[in-house]
Amino acid sequence: MGRGLLSRLTAASVNDARPVNELESIVEHLRALLNTRQGESPSVPDFGVVDFTDLVHNFPEAIQTLQRCIRTTVLQYEPRLKNVVVQHVRDDEVLVLKFQITAQLQNKGGKSGGAVRFETHLRAGGLVSVR
Repeated sequence: MGRGLLSRLTAASVNDARPVNELESIVEHLRALLNTRQGESPSVPDFGVVDFTDLVHNFPEAIQTLQRCIRTTVLQYEPRLKNVVVQHVRDDEVLVLKFQITAQLQNKGGKSGGAVRFETHLRAGGLVSVR
């Protein structure tokens, strides 16, 4: 799960010389975002993704629902990414759904940066890993 504000402030004061790795920061934020279910945040009720267990009875149609939900959530809550595309990756691994997220980095000046790709694994129980 992502680091909270207090831990980031503490880490910054202890180790100011350590440069921020933008890509690692995005991966960490995507992990937190995709492992949060909508309704879990009292201050932002639509933060996160739908509860996957609610969709399990609608397979295989649920895969498209999950793709759309992941894309919408990333676009809304990860401003460092744009032109986000989410694709289901077929795999023989049982009880795991894999999605590939491709996007362009949004530079601080508002211009497009390089392309990035993340792989997500949704495991039984709803835990999402991001690489």
